[in-house]
Amino acid sequence: MNVLEKIKKMQAERGWSTYKLSYESGLTQSTLSNMFARGTCPTVDTLEKICTAFGISLSEFFQEEDRRAYVSKEEQDLLNKYRALTDKEKEAVKSTINALSKK
Repeated sequence: MNVLEKIKKMQAERGWSTYKLSYESGLTQSTLSNMFARGTCPTVDTLEKICTAFGISLSEFFQEEDRRAYVSKEEQDLLNKYRALTDKEKEAVKSTINALSKK
């Protein structure tokens, strides 16, 4: 899977449009649209901004799926959904988990 395919896959997993990725990454929508339309690989700086928007590091971006074997499919799905939440929603999830784990 190439870089652009992986970005599109991550967008789809989160239900993000190009506009949402633009908003979260601080990149212009035209930058992202041109990158996808032309099939050009993003610069390291651009990819770092995209990774930050997705809540992952560059090394995590390039990590192969099969190397994440220690995380179940269900856990990865939950993690992807968590990363798509707003900061306020993440705090609510953390509070809920903390309350449940004290039982």
